Amino acid sequence: MRVEIWSDIACPWCYVGKARFEKGLEAFAHRSDVEVVHRSFELDPGRAKGDVVPVVELLAEKYGRTREQAQAMEETVAGNAHAEGLGYRVEGRDNGSTFDIHRVLHLAKAHGVQSELLDLAYRANFAEETSVFDDEVLVGLAVRAGLDEAETRAVLADPAAYAEEVRADEREAAELGANGVPFFVLDRRYGISGGQPAEVFTQALEQAWKDRAPLTTLASADSADGATCDVDGNCA
Repeated sequence: MRVEIWSDIACPWCYVGKARFEKGLEAFAHRSDVEVVHRSFELDPGRAKGDVVPVVELLAEKYGRTREQAQAMEETVAGNAHAEGLGYRVEGRDNGSTFDIHRVLHLAKAHGVQSELLDLAYRANFAEETSVFDDEVLVGLAVRAGLDEAETRAVLADPAAYAEEVRADEREAAELGANGVPFFVLDRRYGISGGQPAEVFTQALEQAWKDRAPLTTLASADSADGATCDVDGNCA
């Protein structure tokens, strides 16, 4: 079974939701048969590279709140993150364009270390005193995840590298009706929106597994054109 997760590094509920999903997956009896694929989604696709602002100021402006109210919003998310055993800095975090981060995440996917880089990027953005919107920081995270430094720098230097992969993920999210993240799709049959409790994910995985359609054989090997070869190399 495949689970696809649309998320954005700038989204705190994606950070919390990933941890909750993983706890839900751990409680699922068939977890070893689940393939998890991470997809790109930008919360602010129009933001220019280099346009980096403090998160609290951004929240206050975006939602028409006072700085104190925006700070309280961050405290609420921090409480949820801490409940999942995650670090979360309420003060001093930045927000900026995540397009380059998504491009490097696709590079990481091509090398089989996407999940590792995603975890490092989340931790850097929400729990550590650093900014993932700095290219040097991003390169450092990529190298820690197992990517080649020169290849990572080459991707960052070429705006077209993995750009179509990011846009394709975003188009697909729109086609599926996802207008916010995190958004989880189970076997292209069920969608779950938001960072739900772990038990909700477990229940959804169980339901999706139960409802998997059995294979319908349209023609058998008994027919004239139905010759097959088995796993031992025997052909008939």
